[in-house]
This record gives sequence, structure tokens and C-alpha cells, in this order.
Amino acid sequence: MRLEQELKKRFGFDSFRPGQEDVVRSVLDGKDTLAILPTGMGKSLCYQLPGDLMDGLVIIVSPLVSLMEDQAASIRRRGEKRVAAVNAFMPSDERRQLFAEIGTVKFLFISPEMMTRPDMTRFLSSQHVALLVVDEAHCISQWGFDFRPDYLRLGDFIRKAGNPVILALTATADGRVEKDILGYLEMSDANVFRQSLNRPNLYYAVQRAAGEQEKNRWITERLTTTSGPGILYVSSRKRVEELTALLQGHGIRIASYHAGKEAGDRQMIQQQFLSGELAWICATNAFGMGIHKDDIRQVIHDQMPASAAAYVQEAGRAGRDGKQSSAVLLYVPDDEQKVRFIVQHDLPDEAQTAHYLAMKKNGEAAASAAEFAGISETGARLIDYYGEHGGGTAVTEIFTGLRFDKEEKLRQMIGYAAGQTCLRSKLLHYFGEEPAREQIPCCSVCGDMAETWLESALPAPGERAFLPYEERIRLLLC
Repeated sequence: MRLEQELKKRFGFDSFRPGQEDVVRSVLDGKDTLAILPTGMGKSLCYQLPGDLMDGLVIIVSPLVSLMEDQAASIRRRGEKRVAAVNAFMPSDERRQLFAEIGTVKFLFISPEMMTRPDMTRFLSSQHVALLVVDEAHCISQWGFDFRPDYLRLGDFIRKAGNPVILALTATADGRVEKDILGYLEMSDANVFRQSLNRPNLYYAVQRAAGEQEKNRWITERLTTTSGPGILYVSSRKRVEELTALLQGHGIRIASYHAGKEAGDRQMIQQQFLSGELAWICATNAFGMGIHKDDIRQVIHDQMPASAAAYVQEAGRAGRDGKQSSAVLLYVPDDEQKVRFIVQHDLPDEAQTAHYLAMKKNGEAAASAAEFAGISETGARLIDYYGEHGGGTAVTEIFTGLRFDKEEKLRQMIGYAAGQTCLRSKLLHYFGEEPAREQIPCCSVCGDMAETWLESALPAPGERAFLPYEERIRLLLC
């Protein structure tokens, strides 16, 4: 088969990006495949092209509704109308209609939580599934930075569906995460394709500060004297709102984005950013996955993420067009304890686990047991899964191991932020790659540079100051 001809015919591209062709051929050969491709390397084509050429249903397991909708819209834009997405927010009558018309669907997007529901598992496993795509596959790993317990149960579906071809896709996976993905998805004889995570067009920098006020001054100076588009990542919703208000007061075209906002508001803010009406987004890590904006020039982290994988994923949203871009991490030593508290308290402790299991044993529903035990829904699902699949290992022992590895990941990030060696080489080393060859520009450790590609973002004389959409609506109603 002349794949280049199919690529041109179906997508209009003259050639594959690095790594894509190997992945596509592997899938078409009927081989389970794990593809680790950096952000912006076109992972969606790796399932869309073979999916077009295979007989049967293509199921794409995706962690976010916005990501599903974005990918589904992308497929429709190229003329393929046999696409649908199912999630927990879909009305039951629409879901029943989708089930009735499943024979007309080629690409079906679904969340892991919906996928592992017993009724959904029974229904989909009765279909002819040609390809199961696990997008953002790092989420399956107990060591991953965006852990979703229901990813762990996909192996049950794979067996019930007759072991269809599996394609797992991710931008970041070290050796341990790779092993977890292959193990939990039961990919015992898979082809693994890994492209380098090195992004030569990204300039990495660590900016040290004495405290939050100094961070505020630096961020304000940065955003008033350099251009976007850019993303400012912070750790909490409260901090998002505080920083957004501060920066809007300086005339920055910025809006806040986090899971606490209404879905319609988030969608409107996202569209304003994509269209260029907004120059900046101030967000928690709820923003970014599935957002296709190639010209982001800056990504700034107000506080370090809990792992190098999280940082690479989020910083990598800058410069997807290949042009010079910047990734800056603001570092205050006190931040270490804040991040440590978050990652270590994310898992239930021994007393909470015992309380939850005792209540479940006495017939209490999972949701009620979790509430009384003081644990999250995610924590409850973890306990349930490891209780069923622990192989005799106590759940508390598993959680102890998880905490240890979360601490190891955090230490890597502390080493990145506080160290005195090349930032680029450290990130590559964390993922088992050789140090980067000398390049200019590289990072703030190898030598500060004048970021001349970031033109002044100050408004022109007489230019109208930006008002967020909420304020414009209020003024229209007055």
C-alpha cells in the first residue's frame, strides 16, 4: 500500500512527520503499538489514517470532553461524518439513539469512566472493534502525573472485545510509565516507537524569587513587556483569580480558566484565546490538553508541577509551529512543601482506607463510604481496583509504594528548579535520553539570552484596554 498516496488523498499532506509512518504501518500490520511522540507531532493522524483503512469500529478512549470534541470536530472537517462522542453528560435518549445507530459510526470517542461501565462494556464488546486507541496513555500509569483509575480497567474490556488491535498514544512516558502502559493494556508483544522529547525551539528558564509578591512583580513585568500568546499555569483556583485580576488591572488581555467555571464560560474563554482576542490564559492544569494553538510563544509556571512528565507536557504547548518560544518556571524553595503536601495527600492513608473498606463491607454505597472516610472519588476507585486486582498485596502497601514514587518524581523537579546544570539535558535524562547537543539558545543555566523574539506587548497609544467578556456583558446590560 502506498501510504503517501493515502496521506495526500485523505489529509492533504505530502509527507509524514517523524515517527508517524512507522506507527501507522505497525497498526495496519495488526500489531499492538505504543507511540511516544512529543506534543505537536500529530498523534491523531496515527489512528485516523489506519482507522480509515481498517474494517470495523475505531474506539478512542480520551480523558477530557473538550479533547474528544476537538478531535471529533477535526475528523468531521476533513469530510468524515461517521464520528460520535459519548460521555457522562450526554442525555440518556441521545445515548440510546447512538446505540441504535452504532453500525453507522466509524470513530467513537469515549471517556475511560464511561467505557468501563458494565452496560457500556457489554454493548461495545459485542461490536466489531477494529482498533482501540488509548489517547493520553500516560494516564493509565500508577506513576503517571494525571492518574485516572478507570484506565486500569481497560484490560477487562480488551479481553471481552476479542483483543482488538491496540494503539496507545502519549507525549511523555519514562521507562516505568512505558512498562505500566504495556502491562495494564496487556500488550505483551507490542511495537514501541519513541521520538525524542527534545524541542530545540524551546528556551527553558528557571526564575528564582523570594516569595509570592516577587513572583507577582516578575509576572506583571513579563506580561506587560513581552508578547503572547501565552499560558500562565498556577496551582489553585484562588491563585488563578487573584493573578488574573492583577494582570487585567495592568491592561493585559488575559482571562482565568479552571474547573470551577461553568462549561459554557470555559468554552467561550477557550475560543477567545484560540481566535487571538485573548493574549493570555491564566489557568490550572485543567487547561491545555487537546487545545490546538500552534503559535503559543510562552508558557510560564507560577509553581513547579509535581513531576517532569507534567512539566514537559505543559511547557511543550509552546512553539508547536516550530518557531522560537519560551518555557519559564518560577521557583521559590517554599513551593516544595506546598507541592509535596498536594501529592502526598492525594492518596488515602491507612486509616481512611480501612474506614472505607469497613463501610463497604457493611453494605454502604461507595460514594457514601468515601464521604464518611474523607477520601475523594478517585481515591475510592483506587481502593476498589487494587482491592480486586492487588494479587494478595495489601492496598495500603500499594499506596505506600505510590507515595514513594511520587516523592521521587518531585525530587526530580526540585533538582531541575534548584540545580546548576543544563535544564534541557536534565529533562531529557529523566526520560532516558542522551544529553542534548550544544545549541543556542538552550536554557537559563547555559546562558541567559535576550528573548528578542518576544516583541513588546504594550498596547499602542490610544488602544482600547481589554475587558473580559463577563465585564462586557455587564456593561451591555446596564
